[in-house]
Amino acid sequence: MKLSKGWIVLIIIVGVILLLVFWATGINNNLVTKEEGVNQSWANVENVYQRRLDLIPNLVNTVKGVANFEQQTLTAVIEARAKATSVQINPKNLDEGAIQKFQEAQGGVSSALARLMVVVERYPELKATQNFSELQAQLEGTENRITVERMKFNESAQTYNSYLRRFPNVMFAGMFGFQKKAYFQGETGAEKAPEVVF
Repeated sequence: MKLSKGWIVLIIIVGVILLLVFWATGINNNLVTKEEGVNQSWANVENVYQRRLDLIPNLVNTVKGVANFEQQTLTAVIEARAKATSVQINPKNLDEGAIQKFQEAQGGVSSALARLMVVVERYPELKATQNFSELQAQLEGTENRITVERMKFNESAQTYNSYLRRFPNVMFAGMFGFQKKAYFQGETGAEKAPEVVF
């Protein structure tokens, strides 16, 4: 059976359309996989920050037990924790503004905890308690985990963003609703080394 030219052209057109559909589907599936990697990395970041927030009530209760401890410092820690827990970020909307808002809230917690630790230095009886020492060690470990998870998040966002911006992926990304993800940035002033004076 011999095919007419019309059928041959139709088969070629259908074949090209099917190839384009499979190609676009592959790009979409890769974008979905990479975006889910970013979402999972974001969940890990939130998890370690939540761990820090969960340690704060225990730390505050331990410190409260010391007579004459500075109430203003404890209040600042409690308020910073409350503010940080109120900031909820949707992983689908990880733009610069959302991450900056999250960072500012968490930076408030870091700052309040740093002030608390400075004040604790004046209370040797508090530093000597086992409960406080364990909480301090857990907080230090959590800060290290935060750094690691933020770095992993930035790596997964970079992988996703690079794939998204490559040609021809960038053409399909807009059609499929994929958008660039923001990165964690260093804190303002972090580029300057602190001056150490003896």
